[in-house]
Amino acid sequence: MENVVVLIVGAGPAGLATAACLTQLSIPYVIVEREDCSASLWRNRAYVRLKLHLAKEFCELPHMSYPADAPTYIPKAMFVEYVDDYIECFNIQPKYLTSVESSIYDSEKKVWSIVAHDMAECKRINFTAKFLVVASGENSAENMPVIPGLQNFPGETIHSSRYKSGKSFSGKSVLVIGSGNSGMEIAYDLATHGVNTSIVVRSPIHVMTKELIRLGMMLAHHLPLNLVDKLLVMGAKFMFGDLSRHGITMPNMGPMMLKSKTGRSAVIDVGTVGLIKNGIIQVEGSISKIMGNIVKFQSGDEISVDAIVFATGYKSTANM
Repeated sequence: MENVVVLIVGAGPAGLATAACLTQLSIPYVIVEREDCSASLWRNRAYVRLKLHLAKEFCELPHMSYPADAPTYIPKAMFVEYVDDYIECFNIQPKYLTSVESSIYDSEKKVWSIVAHDMAECKRINFTAKFLVVASGENSAENMPVIPGLQNFPGETIHSSRYKSGKSFSGKSVLVIGSGNSGMEIAYDLATHGVNTSIVVRSPIHVMTKELIRLGMMLAHHLPLNLVDKLLVMGAKFMFGDLSRHGITMPNMGPMMLKSKTGRSAVIDVGTVGLIKNGIIQVEGSISKIMGNIVKFQSGDEISVDAIVFATGYKSTANM
């Protein structure tokens, strides 16, 4: 039995930030991670060309800034390097390959009883902790929609978490399902690798530039969100024009308010909109069914595809 003040579950950015803050306050803790490395989502499940969509000043972990010469939008490899430097700076020592199996709170003793599995040593570890921090993240379980006929689709189907590059799809026809940041960026990456690319856009979305979002986040400190939203929507219309004729409509609620109220982020364009407007990427609506390698849409359109990429997000497993 290990007695600790704080047990942190997850060595992603949130768990590491918690560990660093506790270190600054001289509060003892133990941090466990079921994978064999820190920030596993960034190291193992992020596509090659990924960059942070927000400016670096909004993406720093507590008590440590990026190097002065770091670019405004940090690429994946540099972020992983920053995480490694962060771990070294605060002497964070995660127990890797350690998976929490159960946690029960004793309201009389006011402690958590936690059972974990050390996968490397094949043994059980019991912890008691005054505080339990679940930092396993929102992006932990792939969300795969149920589509009639998908089980008989003969081509390749992958979730965006396993997508690396469009190079392996060159010369093929690929459908991207999902029009969030991952879906739009994957569609762009596929098209630039010579892939015949289509993307499903089912719901209204705000499309912004990185610069507009950076401006909005700065203005939000000084102006009401509804006013910031009006400025951002005006800027987006000026930058992109009317996208509704290309199958992309805008929500009634502004981008900053939408994020605040629902957690849904605006899509930050990396060049996808230009390819859509030029007809290089095709926009489709909701799918009705799949028959063999033919995807049929509710609009009546149908296309033949060799592969499908599901950029349909994640389900949180935190409560489990």
